[in-house]
Amino acid sequence: MDSEEVFKALADISRRTLLDLLFERDGQTLSELQIHLPMTRFGCMKHLKILEEAGLITSRKVGREKYHYLNPVPIQLVYDRWVSKYARPWATGLSQLKYKMEEQAMTEKPTHVFEVYIRTTPELLWQALTDGNITPHYYMGSPVESSWTPGAAYSYHNPAGGSFIEGQVVEIDPPRRLVTTFRPVWDAEAASTALSTVTYEIVPVGTACKLTLTHVDLDPTSPLTRMIVSGWSQILSGLKTYLETGEPLVIAG
Repeated sequence: MDSEEVFKALADISRRTLLDLLFERDGQTLSELQIHLPMTRFGCMKHLKILEEAGLITSRKVGREKYHYLNPVPIQLVYDRWVSKYARPWATGLSQLKYKMEEQAMTEKPTHVFEVYIRTTPELLWQALTDGNITPHYYMGSPVESSWTPGAAYSYHNPAGGSFIEGQVVEIDPPRRLVTTFRPVWDAEAASTALSTVTYEIVPVGTACKLTLTHVDLDPTSPLTRMIVSGWSQILSGLKTYLETGEPLVIAG
């Protein structure tokens, strides 16, 4: 990520407005965004291209429409570089984590897609995702338990009792792909939400692995969704930190 490109992209008020619009409602088309700006469709398109080149947004074509998604990672990296060493961090460690659209064709908009590059092997990354002795180091202190076979149940246990997350294994292909249902159960309100689906995909890239996590069927109007997305940011950043350093990620309060 080139910080100069990020600074240049953020210097324009129209581009900052576009980022604000995507923050309020992610996954908008050019037409939806352009009506909020005093410029032509072509002008808006140029601003979106600059933001995408800086890595501040990603885009995904679904049918004839192109949807744009906010990627806060470059801003977080700038914060880490220029602010966090002078002040107590307030963010949840989104460094090296970014939104990304799925490669395959889709018939509907994806909900939330994260991508993180980790210096490790597919086998060690798979073990970190499925080994209950490892998950407490990055998954809110929670050990996971499952036989990891198709149809098997899994749960992330709350050290204080009960569970944080429960679901079933839908598809499993170690060390490449894992699909599970997802139900938060840390309290009664969370447990009342509809079942959603999480997909983990591991692709080796040189000496690293690209881990793509896709979470679909979350209710975009629910405050719980933002909490879950924020949680994924912390979990995946913690996973990267643990695998690369052997130490848990410590986030200052």
